[in-house]
Amino acid sequence: MAMEVEGPVPDKLQAAKVVEEDEVDDSPIEEVRLTVPTTDDPTELALTFRTWVLGLISCCILSFLNQFFAYRQNPLSVGSIAVQIVVLPIGKLMAATLPETEIRVPFTQWSFSLNPGPFTLKEHVLITIFASCGSGGVYAMNIITIVRAFYHRSLHPVAALLLAQTTQLLGYGWAGLFRKFLVDSPYMWWPGNLVQVSLFRTLHGKEKREKGGHTRLQFFLVVLISSFAYYIIPGYLFQSISAFSIACWFWKDSITAQHIGSGLNGLGIGSFGLDWSTVASFLGSPLATPLFAILNTMLGFFLFLYVLTPIAYWSNSYQARRFPLISSHTFDATGNAYNITRILNQQTFDINLPEYNNYGKIYLSVTFAFLYGLSFATLTATISHVALFDGKTIWKLWRKTAYAVKDNLTDVHTRLMKKNYEAVPSWWFHVILISVVVLSIFTCEGFGKALQLPWWGVLLACAIALFFTLPIGIIQATTNMQPGLNVITELVIGYLYPGKPLANVAFKTYGYISMGQALFLLQDFKLGHYMKIPPKSMFIVQFVGTIVASTCYFATAWWLLSSVEHICDPALLPKGSPWTCPGDDVFYNASIIWGVIGPLRMFAKLGNYAQMNWFFLIGLLAPVPVWWLSRKFPEKKWIKLIHMPMILGATVNMPPAKAVHYICWGTVGIFFNWYVYNKHKQWWAKHTYILSAALDAGIAFMGVLIYFTLQSHDIIGAAWWGLEASDHCPLAHCPTAPGIMVDGCPVL
Repeated sequence: MAMEVEGPVPDKLQAAKVVEEDEVDDSPIEEVRLTVPTTDDPTELALTFRTWVLGLISCCILSFLNQFFAYRQNPLSVGSIAVQIVVLPIGKLMAATLPETEIRVPFTQWSFSLNPGPFTLKEHVLITIFASCGSGGVYAMNIITIVRAFYHRSLHPVAALLLAQTTQLLGYGWAGLFRKFLVDSPYMWWPGNLVQVSLFRTLHGKEKREKGGHTRLQFFLVVLISSFAYYIIPGYLFQSISAFSIACWFWKDSITAQHIGSGLNGLGIGSFGLDWSTVASFLGSPLATPLFAILNTMLGFFLFLYVLTPIAYWSNSYQARRFPLISSHTFDATGNAYNITRILNQQTFDINLPEYNNYGKIYLSVTFAFLYGLSFATLTATISHVALFDGKTIWKLWRKTAYAVKDNLTDVHTRLMKKNYEAVPSWWFHVILISVVVLSIFTCEGFGKALQLPWWGVLLACAIALFFTLPIGIIQATTNMQPGLNVITELVIGYLYPGKPLANVAFKTYGYISMGQALFLLQDFKLGHYMKIPPKSMFIVQFVGTIVASTCYFATAWWLLSSVEHICDPALLPKGSPWTCPGDDVFYNASIIWGVIGPLRMFAKLGNYAQMNWFFLIGLLAPVPVWWLSRKFPEKKWIKLIHMPMILGATVNMPPAKAVHYICWGTVGIFFNWYVYNKHKQWWAKHTYILSAALDAGIAFMGVLIYFTLQSHDIIGAAWWGLEASDHCPLAHCPTAPGIMVDGCPVL
């Protein structure tokens, strides 16, 4: 009996080993095996004249559009998917029409052809990488904006440009240090890239137009033209259409009714908008968001706004009724806006402690206070959720990665890349890292120390980014989730160097954004790995694209800050002006909370909101019941879709996002990703992403056209009720505590 049992075991082990070897020969990750082809043609064109022309134009256009719209009432983000769709026919047209003329670069041995052959998939990928550099945003623009438009201080343009460039380029150093682990390893598979791989393969597949039907490009053009034409209404003629709040029409004199019904300053019950920018401006396109993510987000939004907020406000927690129901601004004990200039030394631009102690502590609206608490909870919930649900998988994949690096084990994709192309030399990354760190210190220490951050602050921010890039990169490369470091960086510099608003935001940018930029670059490198793009070509496109994009973002921001009078100041802007800067307004108030006042006087024993620290513990424990239930009832697959980090972080964009934005976003997202997906799956698969890109692009082009032809010449529009970019709920920002006197509000 014993012999009979032992006999087949080696065969089974051998069979298992063969299967495992086959998987590693392709890819150990099933999703990658199903999506990414295992072939490559190293002769296929990649970095060509077409790549440079279309890539640089796309990068510049998206950079300009995204920064241009960032300052507007409904800031719209135009993604690279619009370029991904549009450049394909343009590239094919260039291949069909341009001459094959060979052009020599003066004083060099280099030459290039205007038309080297058919437009290729690899050219398309590199152009899209160029575009993604332009669509990704430059976080440092927030610093430049609050210095000039909110604090009304001068900043040397060279310092501002260097700040934009160094914060974007610093991530290349961390990317170079960890690419062997996070790109070459077959176990670090970056799930988000598989969507892009599928889209590229779909776009380059042969598409036949059905009789009476249309191609994807035809559909894109029809929607783009329609979106372009329609946006003249919410973008210029009838701006109030972006947010209707029905309750305010009927109860014009009731503060409580307007608190409940206002979509922009209240709970938004009964509010809606007829404007795509209301749907997609703050939360991104719901058409490109999975249904489970929409449902988790809307559940978190509902629990926060319709359960926690009313209880906290009407029970007067933290003296809530002295202040607006929803606001990102700071207040004093009398319910009026906190006079920040009163507590700032104008010469040294730091806190004047005797004047602060005389004036009193800072207060927040109850929603804004709890939103900070939820941001604490989201950070710890993400760590806890990943550890519980994905910890074993991550640890297993990391051990395999470590062994693979040590033993030089690879899959077919890595072998093809190493066989067919030269790797990017490590010294390229090291030179960039050293140069950018030196430039960063010069930016902060030079120019009259306008940014306030000392040299040791830059080095500490670099150390934090270096420490967290690998572990957070492993999490993102295996789960597609990226825990944010913004709270950690704000806390660290807030305690070490309090009272310095610009030092706080600069430290956060160098510490948090450089890590995020590194992971963005590594994800693009992995996309190039899957699509078999020559690594040096990918590096050059990323590097040039980053420099061009950050320059265009800076130029656009500087131009608008210099040319639009009273930009970011709604009290002084003319009626109907869209330049209200909602995102920068929140960033400015965050610089007061974390920088001027500091965490010790806000969220510790010297502040009003020390209890918010309990949210760190709440977030840490929140995923545990869901994890336990998923283990207890493994047959209930829906339990794993309850995502506590997403639920707790649902309102992370609020403010500047308001109730009406969440309501419209959730409604459209559920309609398309549940009803249309289930009832018309083929239509959904063919058109949904293209519909989203076309709607974004149409609004972007019309918005720019309106500005240059009308608004830049002070032609705001006919003065009437619908011109105002509000929901006509003037009492929604009023307090409800007795005796509080605020301009424009009745005293109760």
